[in-house]
Amino acid sequence: MTALDVQGLDAGHLTGRPVVRGFDLSIAPGEVVALLGPNGAGKTTVLLSLAGLLPTLGGAVSVDGTALPSGQPRAAAKAGLVLVPDDRALFTGLTVRENLSLAKRKGGVTEEQVLGYFPSLGTRLKVASGKLSGGEQQMLAIGRALMQQPKVLLIDELSMGLAPVVVESLLPVVRAVATDTGASVLLVEQHVRLALGVADTAVVLAHGSVVLSGSAPELLADPQRLEAAYLGDAAA
Repeated sequence: MTALDVQGLDAGHLTGRPVVRGFDLSIAPGEVVALLGPNGAGKTTVLLSLAGLLPTLGGAVSVDGTALPSGQPRAAAKAGLVLVPDDRALFTGLTVRENLSLAKRKGGVTEEQVLGYFPSLGTRLKVASGKLSGGEQQMLAIGRALMQQPKVLLIDELSMGLAPVVVESLLPVVRAVATDTGASVLLVEQHVRLALGVADTAVVLAHGSVVLSGSAPELLADPQRLEAAYLGDAAA
């Protein structure tokens, strides 16, 4: 069974000039896929296109077998595809509880379940999200996404602006969320080893094309192959 299916995706900001070409991906329910690659490889472009925030230039995207129209974020969200952007997009003037309440959808996790994943938010429910630490803001952004009952959770640069020790504590929660809820997760992350430590599979983009893919544990055990992919060399 496939939750997210992407076939031949061409993506970019200018018609006729895709920065991502022929991108294929299938993710099963409860699977975590790490989307890796150097800066400028097209990882965020892929996520924005899947979420409908950027019209696709070619190819097809479907969730649970239902085709998604290009460039329609509401349709993507309605189908169960939820993006946690790299800037977290919180309502900074609203409290933690208000941010969570605004995102709540029937069938999504409860506030109590969010706090189970992120206990430190329990003492911050009445604090404006703009006054939270970077780590707390990321916890809230993921928690808010979970309130929307995602079938597919897209997380862009979870570690943005965060200390490695905070990232180390957050990534296992992403793994637990996928296991507990059955949501598929596509994770863009620059901390390669940490991402591979929680992912099932991984895909490496370079210059807009997939140059390497496979089991996360296998890629983690073969750093030279990963380095070659990042440098754009052919990965045997």
